[in-house]
Amino acid sequence: MSLASKFNIDEKEPFQRLAQAPIVEAVIEIRAQAEAPWEEPAITEQLKTRLPDYPTLQSQQQFMHEVKIELGQKAEGVIQNLGWKGLRFESADKLHIAQFNRDGFLFSHLQPYDSWEQFCSEGLRLWLLHLALAKPVEIQRLGLRFINRMMLSMEGAQLEDYLQNLPQNPQGLHLPIGGFFHHDILGVPGYPYVINIRRMIQPPDVPTAKEIGVILDIDVCTIRPFELQSGILERYLAEMRWLKNKVFYGSITPKAVDKFK
Repeated sequence: MSLASKFNIDEKEPFQRLAQAPIVEAVIEIRAQAEAPWEEPAITEQLKTRLPDYPTLQSQQQFMHEVKIELGQKAEGVIQNLGWKGLRFESADKLHIAQFNRDGFLFSHLQPYDSWEQFCSEGLRLWLLHLALAKPVEIQRLGLRFINRMMLSMEGAQLEDYLQNLPQNPQGLHLPIGGFFHHDILGVPGYPYVINIRRMIQPPDVPTAKEIGVILDIDVCTIRPFELQSGILERYLAEMRWLKNKVFYGSITPKAVDKFK
């Protein structure tokens, strides 16, 4: 039996809801090149009219930084302005950020996180606005990213109380671990996804801080472009959410789950 036939995504599998989930940011990113004219005055006017609940607006330029190196001469940096990229909107409560760009769309929900239903429905609502204006014909990349931060007391807290599969010392070298950065990349047999899992310690902001942050960053994304067919985006997001949840609950301990209930 092949690996592809062994693996199955069950998007209807229930997961325990955590009232104090450590999510500091949830992101939907859709890379899709605009096919319709992407001109600042027209796009700005239409989005401002349709987004009264996102009053803070920022225009964004795109730059390219090049370094010229010639034999016998000092390296020279050149910054080229590629023109207007798009608009960044922020909701009145400062929790939602939407970016409408020539090369795609991004929706971000900051802490406190409410629910998947609220997050996903708002992201798709805003995406439909982008779709109507940009008129892309395909999506080059769809990404779903959840950044979790678990705060640990610097007095007595143990990483093993929160994370499964902790980093290990080299054999024969028993020293305290002062920090770590671990990055795993997982393929998903039979599905068009890859999962990036980053775990790290976030140093305290000030020397007198009493807590440190442990970051669990889960990024699920597609590995090939796909056409905009009815229902495909919703299905992909549901499957990616399942993968994200499996990684999250498989990465933290039962003690951590109890803490975030």
